[in-house]
Formats: sequence, C-alpha cells, structure tokens
Amino acid sequence: MSGKSLVGEMQQVQLAIELIELNARLQVLESETDLSRARLIRLYKEVRGMSPPKGMLPFSTDWFITWLPNIHSSLFYGIYKRLTVEQGCERMEGFVKAYRLYLEQVDLDGAEPVLGLTRAWTLVRFFESGMFELSDCTSCSGRFVNHAHTPSHDFVCGICQPPSRAGKTQKRREAAQDGVELLAADG
Repeated sequence: MSGKSLVGEMQQVQLAIELIELNARLQVLESETDLSRARLIRLYKEVRGMSPPKGMLPFSTDWFITWLPNIHSSLFYGIYKRLTVEQGCERMEGFVKAYRLYLEQVDLDGAEPVLGLTRAWTLVRFFESGMFELSDCTSCSGRFVNHAHTPSHDFVCGICQPPSRAGKTQKRREAAQDGVELLAADG
C-alpha cells in the first residue's frame, strides 16, 4: 500500500486547480503543492487549455512600494492578515480567499486589478522572509506595505499624499475611450 493519502493528494490537486484558475505561474504551483512538475503541467493544460507561461518570477521589492501597486498590495495583504491571523485560516486557504476577495473589491470599484496572483504570492513570501512590514500612515492611520526596518514615524501613504502624476494615465485612457465611443456613435 502506498504511503500517500488519496484525500491529501486530492486536496493538493484542488489547490493547484484553484491557483491555476487564478493565473498562478508554474513556479508557484511547484512551491505550494507536492505534485510533480509533469503532473502540474498536464493539469495546467487541462484547466487553462494551454501550456503554462515560461519565464522568471518577479523578485523586486521596489514594485510593491510604488504608488498604485502599494495601495493594491496593502489592500490584499490586509485581507490576507485578517483571514489568517484573526479568522484562523491556513496559509494557502487564506491566500486564495484573500486574493478572491481582493479581485471582488477591485471589481466593485470598477477598477482593474493591479496585483496579479503571482505578485500577491511573492508579496506574502516577502513578508514571511522579513523583507516587508506594515507601516501606519500618520495621516489616515491605514496600514501600508513598506520595506522592513524603514523608519516610519512620519510615514504618509500614497492615498493621502499621491504623486503629482497619479491618475493621469487613467484619465487619458478614459478620454480616449470616450472619443472612440463618440466616433462609433457618429459612424
């Protein structure tokens, strides 16, 4: 008789399917499940109908500190912490639920998600390795992603103090879309 539990294996497959549905990269699947690479590739092809994307995972902590990614990362990580610390969810269960809730919140606001699943997973790993911590904004008291050991006694978040060019790209996109809609209506 094999030492592997069928229920345990089924749970690993279910986790892999959930992560694949949320666009996880193969490296994330390999790190978070005990399934073989060949099996994960087959599962990915079955669920997504294509081979998994190739390439390296993002590794820069700086991306999470820039204005809009910081706001989205802080939102996601706040949800994740609440589920895992306060609600007692297991790490990956909390991660999947937090990412789904993040997507729902962004959708409710009519915005595009900035934080992909792979970046969200990387963010959690950065916190686990002590590279990040949450800093309290001195203006709104919100908690935001920040480099660990950075003095934060006068930290002000990107919501309270957005950069001068914040939102201008979105306004240009909306103006261009309005122009396309006007052209379509005239034609």
